[in-house]
Amino acid sequence: MKDGPLETPVLARGTLDRVALNRRDDDWLVAAWADPRTRVLVVRDGQCPVVFEPTPALVFVPPAQAPGGDRWLLGVDGDGIAYFGVAGPPPAIEAAEPAGLRRVGALLGDRDSGLLTHVVALENWHALHRFCPRCGAETEVASAGHVRVCPRDGSQHFPRVDPAVIMLVTDAADRILLARGPQWPADRRSVLAGFVEPGESLEQAVVREVAEEVGLAVRDVRYAGSQPWPLPRSLMVGFTATADGNVPLRPDPEEILDAAWYTRDELRAAIDAGDIVAPGPLSIAAQLIMRWYGGELPNMPAF
Repeated sequence: MKDGPLETPVLARGTLDRVALNRRDDDWLVAAWADPRTRVLVVRDGQCPVVFEPTPALVFVPPAQAPGGDRWLLGVDGDGIAYFGVAGPPPAIEAAEPAGLRRVGALLGDRDSGLLTHVVALENWHALHRFCPRCGAETEVASAGHVRVCPRDGSQHFPRVDPAVIMLVTDAADRILLARGPQWPADRRSVLAGFVEPGESLEQAVVREVAEEVGLAVRDVRYAGSQPWPLPRSLMVGFTATADGNVPLRPDPEEILDAAWYTRDELRAAIDAGDIVAPGPLSIAAQLIMRWYGGELPNMPAF
């Protein structure tokens, strides 16, 4: 298996400068919104307008055509064009249809994939964190959509991100461990994953999750890469680790229905036979598996 970091994961391809220092500059924000070059991405329930011909691309509107509501500064491109997000009903745009990350996140170009990921993450956060966790007062949007402030007690609240580890476990024979969760289709297999607990390092989470889910002790835990997963608010942090393949697997029935080791030939045969569906490229799991496999998986879904 190759060492070193993964190639840039699909949802980590944003190209804009997020210009965080401009978020509190009211004069700059007013001027940017008044600039006819400014583009606005309208999001509703995790979906934005997309056209699919000649290639998938987001569709933007000028500020004058954007729905009313809070504006979230997404960034500025190399030409100085500002991009904002607004939650609301999408305007009617010829040949466009609403689509979300699961459908088009892997199909969009670098700029658009980053913008869609960013605006979906903000929409999810604002929808679920309208009230102050200290006093219950309704909070107000600040810092161009990246902070909420309580008008009653003055507390500031920032977008929540839940870190989760996702790990490719191999053994001394360079076999890969794949498992199926209880809610997954019968042919779905992937690497292990789980949320980081309070007071726990990422590496500790890898060791704990593998032990809990399949009863294995792992070593040589190494960071591989990360990507946002705003469905609704995770950050997936990828690792590799090694375990003893001779130790019997003991899947936790609440987390794992079944788990098994695969050589490259065995995995290919299972995919060719239709027993296993390869993970789509949207998840960092696919990149972890492909790096071990040595290339693109057979019959890999488009997303």
